[in-house]
Amino acid sequence: MAVARTQTLVQLTDDLVARLDERAARQSRTRSSLIREALQHYLEDELEADIDRRIVEGYRRMPQGPEEEAWARQGAREAISRAPAPSRSTTCAPFRARC
Repeated sequence: MAVARTQTLVQLTDDLVARLDERAARQSRTRSSLIREALQHYLEDELEADIDRRIVEGYRRMPQGPEEEAWARQGAREAISRAPAPSRSTTCAPFRARC
């Protein structure tokens, strides 16, 4: 299914274009696809930051009490107990030389 797109003109510095072209070549992608992806991530990050801000504001207006805190801790314990244990290779991946 074709996605409707609008062409837009964006002015970039020579350095930014060079860096964009280097990344595009490394990843065998077009400038357009990289710019679209970067913009999508930027806008998603902004949305997530707004959601985080609203959650913090909600907790400031109505702080957790001891009952909610106990419920949250119990839920976290249960989730951890159900999670599979990490394998040795997963745990040591960043430190293979020492594992």
